[in-house]
Amino acid sequence: LLILGFSFHWQASRAREADHIYDTVRVRIDTALNRGRCGMWDWDMARGRMYWSDTMFEILGLDRRDELLSFGDIAKLVHPDDVNLYELAQDLADRPGASVDRVFRMRTARGDFVWLRMRAEVVQQGGEDGPHLIGIAMDVTEAQRMAERTVTADTRLRDAIESISEAFVLWDSQNRLVLCNSKFQSLHELPDDAIQVGTSFDTIATVGRHPVTRTPLKPEDKPEEGSRAFEAQLSNGRWLKIAERRTKDGGYVSVGTDITPLKRHEERLMDNEKRLMALVADLRKSQQTLELQAQQLAELAEKYSEEKNRAEDANRAKSEFMANMSHELRTPLNAIIGFSEIMESGMFGPLGSEKYAEYCGDIKGSGTYLLDVINDILDMSKIEAGRMQLELEDVRLDEIVTDALRVMALKGQEKQISVTAEAGEGLAVRADKRALKQILLNLLSNAVKFTPEGGRIAIKARVNGGAAVIAIEDSGIGIAKHALAKLGRPFEQVESQFTKTHKGSGLGLAIAKSLTELHGGAMRIRSQEGVGTTVIIRLPLDGGAANSNETPRLTSVV
Repeated sequence: LLILGFSFHWQASRAREADHIYDTVRVRIDTALNRGRCGMWDWDMARGRMYWSDTMFEILGLDRRDELLSFGDIAKLVHPDDVNLYELAQDLADRPGASVDRVFRMRTARGDFVWLRMRAEVVQQGGEDGPHLIGIAMDVTEAQRMAERTVTADTRLRDAIESISEAFVLWDSQNRLVLCNSKFQSLHELPDDAIQVGTSFDTIATVGRHPVTRTPLKPEDKPEEGSRAFEAQLSNGRWLKIAERRTKDGGYVSVGTDITPLKRHEERLMDNEKRLMALVADLRKSQQTLELQAQQLAELAEKYSEEKNRAEDANRAKSEFMANMSHELRTPLNAIIGFSEIMESGMFGPLGSEKYAEYCGDIKGSGTYLLDVINDILDMSKIEAGRMQLELEDVRLDEIVTDALRVMALKGQEKQISVTAEAGEGLAVRADKRALKQILLNLLSNAVKFTPEGGRIAIKARVNGGAAVIAIEDSGIGIAKHALAKLGRPFEQVESQFTKTHKGSGLGLAIAKSLTELHGGAMRIRSQEGVGTTVIIRLPLDGGAANSNETPRLTSVV
């Protein structure tokens, strides 16, 4: 009896120890699965029943069930476009040891779908049990969404590269093709099979038109490391201006501009110059005075050519700069602002430290400010180039003033500034509504920026002598009389204690003045240091000279 009692006690102790080990292992497995957003399952394919771990229910937001799930229960949750469980079962039933790796969607308790990656293997257990498909399912929803965003971004990049007029090509560090546009293919007369990703540079150079002469270009400034520019003549006689730059991964990007018409024009100029010099030489023999005139004409022609080239280069540089501003700065800035808003709102979870939220706000504010500056520069360039077109319509002054004040209300409230408006109902002017609103917003923004806390701003609109007169008066810091001449020029700001603490590009007033002049109107500024500033704009009621093609001159306003 003693031996039996001892044996019973020993077996009970081992059973408790085994239960403890089982519970510990199960907790560890559940913890690992939960932290890894994974679920474990066992599918008895012969009986059509499936066991789910607790984490599988948690991933889908379902209540845990102790009983096994039926084949039909699982089929209802799987997205029908991703996988057919009946076909999968038939394919794996007679293949012991077969494995499966699938990505599919399953419906959650909320009704939406999550992406899961299933990895499993068919196991043939002993006894009467049939085959079991045992494996795990990982939540890859975020990875799937990131992949979709990557594909979208790649498509947009390819569309952007395809839309440019220059030939574009990107090579990797092994001189293999990564990406090119149709302009590159057409200039080099390449067949479709030669521009496949991974094709070597030597192969493309063999089958396509390749440069027969190269002339390096000497940049005016010190060139950036890893970049170069040269002119190349192809075997078919066409000329390209090619700029190359090394990428961070050791490859390089090349952009080629077709300058054949320019080169042919230069050749014609050279031929004309030769004929002119021959004619001058003949005339020199007969008349010394005519020789002097011919020499002066040649000098003038040379100066004209230099000035013409300089003007073309300046215009081309400006166009390229504005294109870069539009495509290469605004696009990533929109992404920066958007992602900072997402992070600031905590859409995908808390950031942790409160400092991170503050940094997100700083990123968003700086990005928005920089985007506004870029938009102002683009608007200014359109005005200077005479490409700003106004769409005239009848605009009610009281409505446009109310809209502008509504936009600036929050900034005024932050500084406890009193803002009043006087605009008679029914007063209308023929103008571009968007441009007129931009004028008021730029002037109100300056008034709020340079008015101390507790100050006041008043905006008055009236009709006087066939014109609409709008005055914006503030009790701000005022402007010295000698500094008024600078205002209204692009990028000009009057130095003061406020400009040192308030960001600004100096474009707002210049844009407001130019848009006013496009309407055939005028803008004046009256100011006194320590008292305040009044900006008055006068617009003709009938739209005035807004339809003319004359570009306003950017002059000072006093």
